[in-house]
Amino acid sequence: MNKKLPRHCAHAVALALFQLAAQSTRADDRVGNTETSSATSASSAPIVSSLAEQLAQVTGAPPTPYDRATAAPSGTESLGKVDVTATRLREARIELSPRVGTTIYSIDRQFIDNLSLGPDTPLNEVLLHFPGVYQDSKASGSLHVRDDHANVQYRINGIQLPEGISGFGQSIDTRFVDSIDFLTGALPAQYGLRTAGVVDIQTREGALGAGGSIGMLGGGHETLQPSAELFGSRDGFSYYATGSYLSNTLGIENPTSSHEAIHDRTEQAKGFAYFSYIPNDTTRLASMLGTYTGRFQIPNNPDQTCQFSLAGVCDVDAGANNLPSAQLDQNQRESNHYVVLALQQRYDKLDYQAAVFAQYSRVHYTPDPNGGDLVYLGVASDSERVSRAVGMQADAAYRYSDAHTIRFGAQLSQQRTQSNNTVGVFPTDDDGNPTSDQPMDIVDNSSKTGNYTSLYLQDEWHLNQAWTINYGVRYDKVNAFTDEQQWSPRLNTLWKITDATSLHAAYARYFTPPPQELVSQQSINLYANTTNAPEITTSDNAKAERTHYFDVGITQTLSKNWTVGVDGYYKRVKNLLDEGQFGQALILTPFNYAHGYAEGVELSTTYSDSMWVVYANFGVARAKGKDIVSAQSLFGADELAYIADHYIYLDHDQRYSLSAGVTRRFGPTRLSADLIYGSGLRNTPDGAPPNSGKLPSYTQVNLAVTHEWPKTSFGTLEGRLAVVNLFDESYLLRDGTGVGVGAPQYAERRTLYGGITVRF
Repeated sequence: MNKKLPRHCAHAVALALFQLAAQSTRADDRVGNTETSSATSASSAPIVSSLAEQLAQVTGAPPTPYDRATAAPSGTESLGKVDVTATRLREARIELSPRVGTTIYSIDRQFIDNLSLGPDTPLNEVLLHFPGVYQDSKASGSLHVRDDHANVQYRINGIQLPEGISGFGQSIDTRFVDSIDFLTGALPAQYGLRTAGVVDIQTREGALGAGGSIGMLGGGHETLQPSAELFGSRDGFSYYATGSYLSNTLGIENPTSSHEAIHDRTEQAKGFAYFSYIPNDTTRLASMLGTYTGRFQIPNNPDQTCQFSLAGVCDVDAGANNLPSAQLDQNQRESNHYVVLALQQRYDKLDYQAAVFAQYSRVHYTPDPNGGDLVYLGVASDSERVSRAVGMQADAAYRYSDAHTIRFGAQLSQQRTQSNNTVGVFPTDDDGNPTSDQPMDIVDNSSKTGNYTSLYLQDEWHLNQAWTINYGVRYDKVNAFTDEQQWSPRLNTLWKITDATSLHAAYARYFTPPPQELVSQQSINLYANTTNAPEITTSDNAKAERTHYFDVGITQTLSKNWTVGVDGYYKRVKNLLDEGQFGQALILTPFNYAHGYAEGVELSTTYSDSMWVVYANFGVARAKGKDIVSAQSLFGADELAYIADHYIYLDHDQRYSLSAGVTRRFGPTRLSADLIYGSGLRNTPDGAPPNSGKLPSYTQVNLAVTHEWPKTSFGTLEGRLAVVNLFDESYLLRDGTGVGVGAPQYAERRTLYGGITVRF
């Protein structure tokens, strides 16, 4: 596998590849779709449950992709030279990030196409098929990684995206993904701040010539989702752009077990564009633009009893209510926009990429205009969060010798956040009883400018062919709602025991500041003697989480088609960060446990040949925290007192999780099935300690069949039929109890979808 092709064979292979790219009508068939040596492709395993470098050594593949620069045939220079240069720069960009001793799970475009909804699958649902990742309600962060709450960073072509305000929408469109490396565990020094998982996306790029696609997905819940793509390349300039629009009546999980929620329409629009210009063999200029807007109706929970009297609406004493809970009209709007400009260059032993970015994010919750929030909750908060961020990131790799590669970099950013709240409340007496049925408004606004600085230095040291060490140090400083800093050592090692077996072990010190865009400086004194007065009148600012993280794993290649892996981890945490929904606005708020820990084991396997693709991932995890030391006003006195002296399960703790899938090819037809299983998140039974119970387990099975007609008058035509939740299992993701948990949320019931895509 490591032998070089004879020059005449290499020329023939390269010529065939270039001709295929020029004739192809699909963006993902283009030349240069090689990624790393162990990266997946349409004909290989769809998910690699191991380290990228481990598999490269286990399978005998070269540590870097085959360089076609010397294999370009005569007569193809006008097309081939640019494409080869783009491929080499793409490979150099990937090599800026170390892979030694890190747990990496990889998927490619074909894996996404095999999912029930294909490229229309929301990104968070794609990530559920990685080990250690399990679902939550959309209002609570959508997913968890190794029993952590959110704490995931997203990178596109090696550039970390600035954080947006958490909400329901997934601002990253799965459609532009070419491949994803999901990094977790004890990470090298290059990765910081958000460290539960790193979603490293390589985007689709412009192919030789020009082309695109138009698609439509429709089905249950009045779903309509049109989409389009355009791509092309000429004279060193390439472009890729995609956009989609979604409208349905299941924007947020249903608070009841019925098939259709009440008042749950959503409209979402997404757009992404990537432009690249290669002026010479060593330089690439690139830009990315992303946009997302979303409107959500907050679903209603019928047959609730009003708790507060409001003139003309509800009289609690008389038992009169003119506004049933099924008729409430609460809404939320979201937007997230970002732009990135990047310069990548390659000089002899040095590669680097430098980028500048800007981001704007906004979430706005509006209460029921007729006073519904007031009569059922006693509080009606018109809440808006706005975040603006600018910054730069630079990463470099210097090949000092055959044994040492030095990597270093920096990231600087400034974030301006605003929290604007107009809160309707009722006045109360000293005992908390309402004294009037006429509400009053309190304006509670705040803002903050935060500065973030990160630096790192590390060395990838190849001691011999079997043993590699990556060691380094990272420095992070935050000056926002908290002013803290930390030096964080990192150590990752990889040992190739045999040609088929490799072992990795790692330690990382982590520093995770609270998400500034979610922290709100609520003025507690403003709410004295109102229905929004907290039981606890002191509230400390959220602090940075500090973690010791240990990770060890082993990967075994059983055959050229079959790989298995097991990975274990343990982390001890000070000021453990968690997030919860406090109030009716579905915006999360961070808080800290003084002490916490998490531990778990993950098993994964994948098999792939020309006809079959099979994968399975199983995880066991446990996470607990003790003593809440920030945002205390959001909790009850009894709750705080108990947690101060007892370790409790985190509300997002789930003991067992499983994801699996199988795809069978029948020529141009694919039949795919996938499932997710969870043992249930935590809840709080009546009279029991916080988070001491758990919800019932669940299994959701999805099914899809796709067929491709490659030669039609319109271009390549693909049809898709899919069923989500095939067995119509009704299960709760949340039941509305637990620390920082809002309303009940049921998963989507059985839904049929159909789609068609034309590629030209």
